[in-house]
Amino acid sequence: MNSFSLWFKTGIEHITDLNGYDHILFIILLVVSFPLNNWKKLLLLITGFTIGHSIALALSVTNCISISQNIVEVLIALTIFITAIYNSIKFKETDTKKPYILYILITLFGGIHGLGFSYLLRSMLGHEQSLALPLLYFNIGIEAGQLIIVSIVLLFSLLLTSALKISFNYYKLTISCIIAFITLKMFAERLPQLF
Repeated sequence: MNSFSLWFKTGIEHITDLNGYDHILFIILLVVSFPLNNWKKLLLLITGFTIGHSIALALSVTNCISISQNIVEVLIALTIFITAIYNSIKFKETDTKKPYILYILITLFGGIHGLGFSYLLRSMLGHEQSLALPLLYFNIGIEAGQLIIVSIVLLFSLLLTSALKISFNYYKLTISCIIAFITLKMFAERLPQLF
């Protein structure tokens, strides 16, 4: 298996792994933030997450940033919970004119998730001389996996809101509340690891 295939496949598997469902939950929250007719805002949100996690992944793998994995895992749970609560509070405001605060927040949260992605990559790289290409290939794999998750959630959203005529606002509220409860459990499990 060549280098691209190895790292690309590893990136896809890492983000789509159901054992690491925290990243999947966060992407689901991003996708339900805006209805598909607000696709530009949705695209900006997902792009902000991508930029944030790509920069943090690169900085962490090159040892420019070093934060304890336990702290990062607790922060990841917190980012998901905050986003779920935000979506729950703003569940009827799907056409907010200037959601810049949300874009900035999601980019920062993407950075925290990027630190989470970096632990696997760093452990696999070991003492490898060149970091640039494995980092690039792994990140491309993460993006491909993220697109798979986004596509599945969009199709599911369209099925419920268009075919079954479920209100997008209540769909968004329901998904956000369910994820908030799941994340509270996740946070409670991870918090003791800090002590």
